[in-house]
Amino acid sequence: MTFMKKMMSATAALALTAGAAAADPAIVFDLGGKFDKSFNESAFNGAMRWAEETGGSFAEVELQSDAQREQALRRFAESGANPIVMAGFAFATALNEVAADYPDTKFVIIDMVVDQPNVRSVVFNEHEGSYLVGMLAAMASESGTVSFVGGMDIPLIRKFACGYAQGVKAVNADATIVANMTGTTPAAWNDPVKGSELTLAQISQGSDVVFAAAGGTGVGVLQTAADNNILSIGVDANQNYLHPGQVLTSMLKRVDNAVYEAFSAGVDVETGFNAMGVANEGVGYALDEFNAELVTAEMAEMVDAAAASIAAGELAVHDYSSDETCPALEF
Repeated sequence: MTFMKKMMSATAALALTAGAAAADPAIVFDLGGKFDKSFNESAFNGAMRWAEETGGSFAEVELQSDAQREQALRRFAESGANPIVMAGFAFATALNEVAADYPDTKFVIIDMVVDQPNVRSVVFNEHEGSYLVGMLAAMASESGTVSFVGGMDIPLIRKFACGYAQGVKAVNADATIVANMTGTTPAAWNDPVKGSELTLAQISQGSDVVFAAAGGTGVGVLQTAADNNILSIGVDANQNYLHPGQVLTSMLKRVDNAVYEAFSAGVDVETGFNAMGVANEGVGYALDEFNAELVTAEMAEMVDAAAASIAAGELAVHDYSSDETCPALEF
């Protein structure tokens, strides 16, 4: 199996190389790179699963700066790539500019809604999955204090934090939740040193379980948690394997499925709004050989029951993005 790789130079020039035919799909990864062990890597895994199963080829590029977003989309559209998938909300402005210029090209944006007739907008109910791992955090905590490290301080990440806090409080109403954001710029997604510093500060406040929703920054959070013998919770991709026996679970955000489905549909990908939550297996929690000894059967049973209630519409998890309030947590 071969696939074409598009590389961007420091001068933002896109090198188009031979290998993929017109109408092959393409994917543009966000800052942090496709091997961030989190969001981007999950997207890459979905593309690779499609390629391995079908023998098809795809084009890809890893951004080096925000300024390259629009150029990457235009270069792929002009080369005939279709559909073009973007991994991340930050592509919204560029996509609004580009989509109208290429009406015959299908675009798929993950984590943001762009209202254009040739765009598929995929969003996730992160608050639902975060609620489930929050329950696990509360059940696993011995100190009664758990914490959260977010990446860039934006409504999307507050959505994670608020769902997590609500899940914690559902198990232990008296629990203390410490929450910190890494920063206010895109650099917050790839700062493992700052993630480590925040985790150490939270440990000093009594936290013995920390949930990282911070892209590549989360690698530093999980490492520091393991080094200090507390539990961590990964995000997006299954990160349990990074520190076996120290990662309580991972909040799965099936970005891989979103990419796989878009690539599979090809030029016939359905446009419009698409939400992925607990009910359609868009979010959940990871249970495997790396955390089996940490999550008891009783814990899993409680969380699975909550997931079933969410899917049935019987349990409503507060969505920060709906009104920007967070009943269970103060920032």
